[in-house]
Amino acid sequence: MKALQYREIGSRPEVVEVPDPEVGPGQVLLKVTAAGVCHSDEFIMGLPAEQYVYGLPLTLGHEGAGIVEAVGEGVTGVRPGDAVAVYGPWGCGRCHMCAQGKENYCLNAAAEHIMPPGLGAPGSMAEYMIVDSERHLVPLGGLDPVKNVSLTDAGLTPYHAIKNSLPKLGAGTTAVVIGTGGLGHVGIQILRAISGATVVALDVNDEKLALAREVGAEHTLLSNPAAVDAVRELTGGRGANAVFDFVGVQPTVDLAGAMAATEGDVTIVGIGGGALPVGFGRVAYDVAVRAPYWGSRAELIEVLDLARAGRVEVEIETYSLEEAPKAYERLHEGRIRGRAVIVPNA
Repeated sequence: MKALQYREIGSRPEVVEVPDPEVGPGQVLLKVTAAGVCHSDEFIMGLPAEQYVYGLPLTLGHEGAGIVEAVGEGVTGVRPGDAVAVYGPWGCGRCHMCAQGKENYCLNAAAEHIMPPGLGAPGSMAEYMIVDSERHLVPLGGLDPVKNVSLTDAGLTPYHAIKNSLPKLGAGTTAVVIGTGGLGHVGIQILRAISGATVVALDVNDEKLALAREVGAEHTLLSNPAAVDAVRELTGGRGANAVFDFVGVQPTVDLAGAMAATEGDVTIVGIGGGALPVGFGRVAYDVAVRAPYWGSRAELIEVLDLARAGRVEVEIETYSLEEAPKAYERLHEGRIRGRAVIVPNA
């Protein structure tokens, strides 16, 4: 079968022929219907050799959806023909966190070398993929896999981040979204769907801010130091009750800290490497700073429910598997509007 692989440190991904996977006990073989392109892939492909721990060659794709092709011995929860989405943050299934469905925070994954698909295990950018356990599959329930595959990360990650701050986002509050691309434009919709907050979106140019307005942001600002005073003015001097930074570079993290209100939340979702100093006088009183990771299986079910209700929709560009390297080039150049989706069996 064909697969998109990262094969050499510092190289660009390429489409290659690899052996068809064979399903083992407890596993599920999927015929992939859609796979999402993510900045996390760019991040790991940009790591130097001494920091790279994901194995080579690596079949990319941690956002996946497909049709069950075959099941291994012991699998009873899904059967051939089922349309499913892949829950990506795989864990041990046994620890205290996994018992709550929070495999994104598995306590044993590192020690047992359990890796997510596309981030260590073979991913979804192939004609077929192996899912290690049926518990990592969620029914699509009639959703279009191409339009909704990105919700497995670009929806789940902001949903998990926002849920933590919901007690602070009632009527009359303000939430700021920094970065309105793949995750941010979905985060804006989630805030509009499940909170009472007024949404302010920040990004680096008017084209990106146009998308933010299209998906529901009430106010849009260019992401620069002047945005701090603008947010303060919009909030009567109080600042934002919650700031969600989907970029995570130092300048955006600094903005997030500066515009957070007393008792506000700063949530650093982006993996740009920025850090926010916390201490007396560094941020407003009682500001909480979080750096969450992905989300729980139960939260993925909730995100898909939002999509079925028409409350969340991902802006996508579609590519064939052969065109996947081009999608990553466009992502690297900042030219993807929303999310790029690979359709391997088109």
